[in-house]
Amino acid sequence: MIQSYADMNQLVNQYGGRPPSTIEASATLDALRGMLAGQAYRPGDRLPPERELKDRLGVTRTALRKALDALEREGLIWRHVGKGTFVSGPITGSQLNSLSDLSRTVSPLHMMRTRLALEPAIAREAAINASPAGLASIESSRDAARAAQSWDDYEANDDIFHRAIAEATGNTLLLALFDQLNQVRRAVAWDTVVRSSDCPAPDHTSFAEHDAITAAIAARNATAAHTAMSAHLGSVSARLFGDG
Repeated sequence: MIQSYADMNQLVNQYGGRPPSTIEASATLDALRGMLAGQAYRPGDRLPPERELKDRLGVTRTALRKALDALEREGLIWRHVGKGTFVSGPITGSQLNSLSDLSRTVSPLHMMRTRLALEPAIAREAAINASPAGLASIESSRDAARAAQSWDDYEANDDIFHRAIAEATGNTLLLALFDQLNQVRRAVAWDTVVRSSDCPAPDHTSFAEHDAITAAIAARNATAAHTAMSAHLGSVSARLFGDG
């Protein structure tokens, strides 16, 4: 699973020693959260050294440190100079256990149903609250998904696109709910997905659906954004499971 995070972060790691972009910072933070959720860390466990984390995730040191700062503020980790970075106490333990349990019991179909329940509402809130910078992040990740040269690249940028929409709501609780949902989604086994090509076709239906979502958010049309996201996820669900 970590390899997919490395691939995702390499796509957005374009800034060398300069401050990371919003996309890179968000992707790095999301990758670290997923690592904590997916590798059965217990309270008090020490994380790998920064150099190993940086190489494993394929990110800059600056992006990694910003993400670690964010996790420390959230109480998920604590750092001791000279000793390393450690997983925090009971709050973190319960979060990790919960996500681990969910990832073992949630089916891909139930995951899609949950996305259909939550993400259209997130798109509606993004249409109401997105800043110019938030809209730019949505548009950038949409364009990167369209330009993807492989399915892995597409899925990484599609992931960033959906998170950019959640981030654009300006609602930290909605973003936290999205992140938890996304962590479980990544851990769910998608054995039913079979690809018949190396990358999405130019007329892949998700491209037009992403355009519709982005246009509705840019137009501040909350109802259209809700409808467009519902249509998009319904289309994905139909392709995967033959339902609507």
